Amino acid sequence: MRYGKFKRLTAVAAVSVLGLAAAACGGSSGSAGNDKTLVLWHMEQPPNRVQGFQQLIDAYNATDPEYQVQAQVQDWNQIYTKIAGAVQSQTQPDILFTIPDFTTYVRPLGEVRPVTSLVEELDQAHTFGEAAKAPYRDDDEYWAVPLFGMVQMLWYRADLLQAAGISEPPRTTAELLAAAERLSSGDQNGIALPAGRNLATDQVLYSLMLTTGAGDFFTESGEINFNTPETVRALTLYRDLLKFSPSDSGNYSWGEPQAAFNSGAAAMAIEKGQYLAPFEQESGRPASDLGCAPIPVAESGGQPGSIYYSNAAMVMSKDDEKAAGAEEFLRFVLQPENYGTLLNAEPGLFLPLTADGATAESWTSNEVVQKYRGCVEAMLKQSETGALFGFVDGQYVDSVGKISGQNVLAQVVQRMYSNGESPEAAAQWGEEQMRAAVAE
Repeated sequence: MRYGKFKRLTAVAAVSVLGLAAAACGGSSGSAGNDKTLVLWHMEQPPNRVQGFQQLIDAYNATDPEYQVQAQVQDWNQIYTKIAGAVQSQTQPDILFTIPDFTTYVRPLGEVRPVTSLVEELDQAHTFGEAAKAPYRDDDEYWAVPLFGMVQMLWYRADLLQAAGISEPPRTTAELLAAAERLSSGDQNGIALPAGRNLATDQVLYSLMLTTGAGDFFTESGEINFNTPETVRALTLYRDLLKFSPSDSGNYSWGEPQAAFNSGAAAMAIEKGQYLAPFEQESGRPASDLGCAPIPVAESGGQPGSIYYSNAAMVMSKDDEKAAGAEEFLRFVLQPENYGTLLNAEPGLFLPLTADGATAESWTSNEVVQKYRGCVEAMLKQSETGALFGFVDGQYVDSVGKISGQNVLAQVVQRMYSNGESPEAAAQWGEEQMRAAVAE
């Protein structure tokens, strides 16, 4: 059976709209005929990102291409089910935004086109980082075109740390836990963490798994190896930190921790760079009160790290002419003069993946990027030690999408947070669920 097999990449891959409504309709799939529309699905729902992506699409459509691009916004929490149904009914989009583990889920559905020639062409023109393209290479083909990176940091309120007598942000996991406790007073929580069954919880837990030495939960032969002392240590840390997180953390995804952080109801959070742009307006505090630091590392056996995503685009058109039109759009996106429009849909969250993109004026001239240049540089540095489950140290675990699609990591957190289960029992349950998921 092809899928579910474990492989090793030859390349090192450790790291390095005001548009249509969210209730999007189906995509396009059949022969082009008189249909000159390319349907693009992305899962970036915040209005500013929708508007930013649409600005890029409008600029492309204004060049009078043969195929006009039309965006449809989807939900990360529903996309696994929706794309499977769309492929079954032959209404998949022409272009689907993706991340590495999601790609391993979509490819077996049978409608993802290899884009090897295009990736090699774009690499020649713009120079991708190895971490950007390696997770999308399998069977000697590239299956998606890298577009932008994402990495997590420890965000902290410098004003609240100062008020609590904490002069430096925590660098170790012990210091993180101590700071969370010290910063918890009255209505203020030391940290805001997600504990809902969602991708946000998966991501934050995984960052802490990396820095506590539990990032690789597959054996050399590709077997699940989740129930380890390192995983139990990471789960214990997450459980203990949740004691200093708001009491409704079980319902948290991405937005709630950020809202708590900006309101001053929480002094720290672990997330990606979407914290930059709205901070001053939503908090009423100066930009200097927004601090960022690497994810704290365990005192022993840990290593610097963060979950890292190379976001990309798959081409799923059934029609060859439409597929060529989709590739033409992706060429347009990565041109340095256009690339900033994509990245600045959420400045600081969407990080460049190409050499000429990192110095493109269309990105570096952005007001938010300039104002928080120190944190932007820190995120680019953090990206160098970033990793993603199933793709650690050159892995390519092509069943990992079945695990992430069920949010098994988040469910493990829920069992501790909502059910009071011990980290040891939760780790055992997680291993059993992962084994069951990949066996399906």
